[in-house]
Amino acid sequence: MGSFGVMRRPELADLMLLATVTLWALNFTVTKYVISHGFQPVAYSVLRFGSAAVLFASFTWWRERSFAIGRRDLPVLVSAALIGIFINQLAFVYAIKLTTATTVALLFGTLPVMTGIFAFLLGIERLNSRFWMAAALAFAGAALVALGSGGGVSGQLWGDLLGFAAAATWAWYTVAVSPLLKRYSTVRVSAVAFSAGTIPLLAVGLPQLARQDYGRLGVTIWLLLAFAVVGPLVLANLLWFGGIRRVGPSRASVFANAQPFLAAVFSLLILSEPLGRFQVAGGVLIACAILISRVPTRTRAVVAT
Repeated sequence: MGSFGVMRRPELADLMLLATVTLWALNFTVTKYVISHGFQPVAYSVLRFGSAAVLFASFTWWRERSFAIGRRDLPVLVSAALIGIFINQLAFVYAIKLTTATTVALLFGTLPVMTGIFAFLLGIERLNSRFWMAAALAFAGAALVALGSGGGVSGQLWGDLLGFAAAATWAWYTVAVSPLLKRYSTVRVSAVAFSAGTIPLLAVGLPQLARQDYGRLGVTIWLLLAFAVVGPLVLANLLWFGGIRRVGPSRASVFANAQPFLAAVFSLLILSEPLGRFQVAGGVLIACAILISRVPTRTRAVVAT
């Protein structure tokens, strides 16, 4: 039998990235549910990222006994955190508040295109045509998910714009911190970045934290907050950047296009947001894009040193 008769087993990086996007997809629905049931948007983000920063810092100190980042790298990491955590979270929570979880997840389907552009502009990767074909196919799948959600992409223009901004800022963060992972552990980078991003988030969120009626939040809401910290933030970040170490940021970002379809499924089950034929078709295209990105080629994305 030739090579066509052998199915290549998924690589460890593939499984890590698929687990990551599953957690992230569920996070869209969890965030929508929590904000719709009593949590102020920025107050929720402050508690979530503040808790994650404490967890990352505690684990980093226990394992490495140091948070040291080089003088040249620290400004890069802090600026990446301000864009990829502080601005990202403001855009994300208000996008979720103004439109559907499925729509926001759809806009995150643009991650491969934006990540590829940022990686190219920063000289981190040289991309082959197969990646761009996979990215285009995934974006087409994301567009079908949007068309299937009813009423076009969204009737809430601000929600769409903020959702796109959230995707763009996360793409920038992914690319900006990628070179630092060659010199520092994922947990150290995350501990410093989450702390740097949470400080301005706390400053902006103080009024909402003060107004928040914590007594009206039920046990379910607090459990969902705990999941949102441990799952999509702590565990998913370890898996995401672990995958990036193995395959580079652009190929890793193609997996993020599974989010729209998965988020639509979770939204259907939890929030009763509709799931139509176009969304299913879009999910199939996204899956095909991921498979195309995995096919070995002679010219692979090159990570600059």
